[in-house]
Amino acid sequence: MRAVSHQTVKLSAGSHASPKEGACVMELASMLAGEPFSDAPRSVCPVIADFLRTYNDRVDDRRRQDLYEYAAKAVGTRCTREVERARAELCHHWASRLQPTRPWHQPPLGPLASHTPPAILELLGLHRPERAGHWAALAAAHDADERRHCATLGFVDELISVGASPPGDVPDCVSAADAAASARVPG
Repeated sequence: MRAVSHQTVKLSAGSHASPKEGACVMELASMLAGEPFSDAPRSVCPVIADFLRTYNDRVDDRRRQDLYEYAAKAVGTRCTREVERARAELCHHWASRLQPTRPWHQPPLGPLASHTPPAILELLGLHRPERAGHWAALAAAHDADERRHCATLGFVDELISVGASPPGDVPDCVSAADAAASARVPG
């Protein structure tokens, strides 16, 4: 039996116990980062991770394979809370443009006005910036045709570029090596 690696694993929906069962885009990112196999790699921004996990699970198998390169692009995107909030705000704006009229079960996607009680935000999970990635991916995957899929991949590139440092600057983001090192338990 052939060993499964980041080069041979097939992207599939859902979470998996091991790469032998397949991998979602974030599980592949964990493999590329040298982290424990997980759909929540430490080196990936939670907003981007939630977006890619949700989109991975909602698109058809052919389009899902286009996410392979985004597993690598996402590694090292974990940044400051300010960058997370900026990415979440981009997700809110983008999703509200995709679905100006939202399904009844979906919370508001636009900027959350101060009149929204904190308890409601917490109940809906919207006090966590990464949830914006989830809702934006749902909007992107809804009735996704090839044009919307290409626009979605472009949007992920835009999310990744937020907080990226120009050449020569010291980045605020966590490298894959730093994330993997911090995940190890001394022993």
